[in-house]
Amino acid sequence: MRLIEQIGLKALYGFDPETAHGLAIRALKFGLGPSVGQVTSPRLRTRVAGLDLLNPIGLAAGFDKNAEVIEPLGKCGFGFIEVGAATPRPQPGNPKPRLFRLTKDRAAINRFGFNNQGMDAIANRLANRPKNGVIGLNLGANKDSQDRAADFAKVLARCGAHLDFATVNVSSPNTEKLRDLQGKDALSALLNGVIDANDQLEKPISIFLKIAPDLADQDLIDIAQVARDTRIHGIIATNTTLSRDGLKSAHRGQMGGLSGAPLFEKSTHVLARLSQLTDGEIPLIGVGGVATPEHAYQKIRAGASAVQLYTALVYGGMSSVTDIVRGLEALLERDGFANVADAVGSGRNDWL
Repeated sequence: MRLIEQIGLKALYGFDPETAHGLAIRALKFGLGPSVGQVTSPRLRTRVAGLDLLNPIGLAAGFDKNAEVIEPLGKCGFGFIEVGAATPRPQPGNPKPRLFRLTKDRAAINRFGFNNQGMDAIANRLANRPKNGVIGLNLGANKDSQDRAADFAKVLARCGAHLDFATVNVSSPNTEKLRDLQGKDALSALLNGVIDANDQLEKPISIFLKIAPDLADQDLIDIAQVARDTRIHGIIATNTTLSRDGLKSAHRGQMGGLSGAPLFEKSTHVLARLSQLTDGEIPLIGVGGVATPEHAYQKIRAGASAVQLYTALVYGGMSSVTDIVRGLEALLERDGFANVADAVGSGRNDWL
C-alpha cells in the first residue's frame, strides 16, 4: 500500500463506515484514486461467458451502487466492474447505522437493503459509461414490490442497452424473503423472465445469477440444474453470509450480511461444489474474502473463471487491486500456466 493511501485510509477510519464510503466515492470523482490504467498480459487475458476480460479480477457490486464512478474505477486495474444493485424505483434502504467494520476480523457487516437511486438515474449514468471495459449491473427488487420477480426483468429492460452483463441478485440477506427466490421453482420462473427480457434487447448480454453461501447441498444441486435449464451464462458464488462463526470484533452481533476474510473458506467450498455440479459447463465467478493474490488464485483453482472483491478495499485500499492482479500473474507463471483459463478448477478437489 502506498504511503499516501495509508494516510487516507487512516483518516477514513475516523468516520463511521457509511460516511467513509461516501467520501471514498467523492475522492474517486475528484480523480484522487489510482490511475494505473489497464493491467493485463497474455497470461491474464481471458474470455468468460462471452466477455473478453483484460484480467480476471473484478469489482463486486455494492461499492458503486449508483454507477457514479465507473470511469475512475476503470483506471484502478480491474478487469471488469459490477455496479448496483439497482431497483425499479429509488429506495432509501434500511435505517442507519447499517454498515459496520469488523477490523479484528478484516470483515464488514452490512444491512443496506438495496438503497439506490433507482433504475432511471442509474441508466442515465450508464448511457455515458466509457466504451472500453466490461461493465455489469446487479439487478434488484424493491422491498415493497408486489412482484419482485418482475422487478429484475424491468431493471434489465431499462438498463440493458448500456451493459455487458447483468446479475440477478436473489441472495442479499437484507431484503425480507428475497432469498426465498433461490428455491428451484421460484428461481426458474424468475430467470426465465429475465432471459425473456434479455432476448428483447437489441443486443442481448450475459446474464449471471448471484447465490448465497448459506445453502444446503440439495439447494446447490437444484441451482445447478436450474442454471442448466435456463441457460444462464454464469453463476457468482457467493454473496454475504449470515454466519458469525469465529468472529472477534465488537460488532460481530450486528444483523446483516458478513463479508471479508471470514467468508473466504465458506464461499470457496460452495464455489468448488458448484464447479463439480456444473462440470465446467457454466462459468463461475468467485467472490468472498479475496484480499491477496493467493486468495484469487485459490478461487480460480477451486473452479472460478474470474474473481470479484470489495471488502478487501476497506483494509488494503484501491492500490491493492494492481497488487492482486500482478501477484496472480506471478503465481500462474510459477505453476506453469500459460493462461488463467488453464488453471480454472485445477485444485477443485482440495475444497470438496
